[in-house]
Amino acid sequence: MQITTDKRTSAVRRGAAGIAFAAVLAAATVTATGVASAAEPAPSYDFGDCPAIPAGVDAARWKCEVLTATGSLTLGSRTLPELSPMTITHAEGPLPDGTDGQVWGALRGGPTAVPGGILGTPAGHHNPRLGQLSLRPEYGGRSDFYSVGDDMGLFTLRFRAVGPALPDGCVIGAGEAPIEIRLKRTGKSQWVSKNPPVIKFDARDDAFTAPAATGCGPLGRLLNDRLGLPAATGNSIALSAHYTFKTYDQLPPRP
Repeated sequence: MQITTDKRTSAVRRGAAGIAFAAVLAAATVTATGVASAAEPAPSYDFGDCPAIPAGVDAARWKCEVLTATGSLTLGSRTLPELSPMTITHAEGPLPDGTDGQVWGALRGGPTAVPGGILGTPAGHHNPRLGQLSLRPEYGGRSDFYSVGDDMGLFTLRFRAVGPALPDGCVIGAGEAPIEIRLKRTGKSQWVSKNPPVIKFDARDDAFTAPAATGCGPLGRLLNDRLGLPAATGNSIALSAHYTFKTYDQLPPRP
C-alpha cells in the first residue's frame, strides 16, 4: 500500500478552550456508554508520528492522540464505499501561560480506487493510456479541533488523484483551497479498552464543498467531468473511528 505522510511540529494553536475533538468527545460520553464487548479486540497503535511539544510544557499533561478511521466518501458524482484506513496523529495540552495548545503530527492513508474511475487521453490522441483512478487523502494544512457538543471542529483534507495517465501534482483541494471537513458525531461513543485507553465513535459531514481537481495536465477536464467536480452539494464523508492517547511522559525519549 502506498503511504503518504504530512508531518509538522510548529503549528501550536492558542485559545481559551482549544481541546482536541477526540478528547472532548471521550470525556463527554464514556460514562454513559460503558465498555464494548470483550470479544472486540483493541486495535494496535503506532505513536511514532507524535510531534515535538512546545518547550517548557508539562509532559505529563500533554497527550499524543492517535485516531484511526475507515468509512465512505462521496465527492461530486462518485462514491467510494470503502475508504482505505487513515491514521491522524496530533498532540494537545496546556501551554505555560495556562491556555490550551495543539500541535499537528501526521496523516497517513493509502489510495482508494474510484469505482468506474478509468481515464484515458483526450479524443484524437494516439496511443491512449488507460488506468485505474485512485484517490489518496492528505492533510490540507489547517485544523482547529474546538469541539462543542457533537460538533467536532474543523479539519482540512486534499485528495491526490493517482493514475498512470495523471501527473503527480493532480490534486482535489490543492494549495489554499483544501476541502473543509466539519465532522459531527453520530450515535454514542464507547470504550473498547480501558488499558490501553481505546474509544470508538462514528462521525460524518454531508455539507462540505468539493473543488475541482487542479494540476492534472491535459486530462484535468476529463477527470473533473468524470468526478462531477466542482460540487457545491451532494458531498459526504462518514467515518468509523477508534481513538487512543498517551501522555508524553509515557512516550520513549525522542532521539
